[in-house]
Amino acid sequence: MLENRLGVTFENINLLKQALTHRSYLNENRGQFLGHNERLEFLGDAVLELIVTDFLFHKYPDLQEGLLTSYRSGLVNITVLTNVAKELGLNDFLLLSRGESKDHGRARQIILGDAFESIIGAIYLDQGYGVARQFVTKYLLPRIDEIAMKELWRDSKSQLQEAAQKYLRLTPTYEVLEESGPDHDRLFIVGVYFGSDFIARGQGGAKRLAEAEAAKTALVVKGWLAA
Repeated sequence: MLENRLGVTFENINLLKQALTHRSYLNENRGQFLGHNERLEFLGDAVLELIVTDFLFHKYPDLQEGLLTSYRSGLVNITVLTNVAKELGLNDFLLLSRGESKDHGRARQIILGDAFESIIGAIYLDQGYGVARQFVTKYLLPRIDEIAMKELWRDSKSQLQEAAQKYLRLTPTYEVLEESGPDHDRLFIVGVYFGSDFIARGQGGAKRLAEAEAAKTALVVKGWLAA
């Protein structure tokens, strides 16, 4: 039973089911009364960011904003979230289309990471912030020591974040410029901006991949690859 794995007993079990429902599943099961998990993912992402930010702020009282932001990016990146989702066994409970069920590559990794965030959103709605924080504290936050020690936070987005704050005292923002293709084969084109200034673009089969590609290109454009 998934609730036992999560350590959370839901009052509204439909929230948990919705958190595990991918958009593609509804395309093949149109009679379902529950929606897909994208709104819960949106909420869970925000709750997760607050929990992690508060944790890092108190754990590292002497670190500057730039490195704290990089640590946060390293802790909530798709690889880490996917690994946690796998350890919780979410693969066994995802509701996917037949096509998505056969794909175990990068697309599945993103679906798993997104489902983890959706579950955080569902826990927050059902049980409140305190229980959501306990969940994240148990399953995600202990990984920060390895991330900090091995500098696993230094992906392209984190490097761009660190360099932009170091040299320009600003935070890069990302905007979806174009989205196309069917649900099982989406293509996102994302731009990265410094304030209102467009710096670079990237593309990928998910927003996170497109953002990472845009950040990598921006590092080249600005000459910050060694930052």
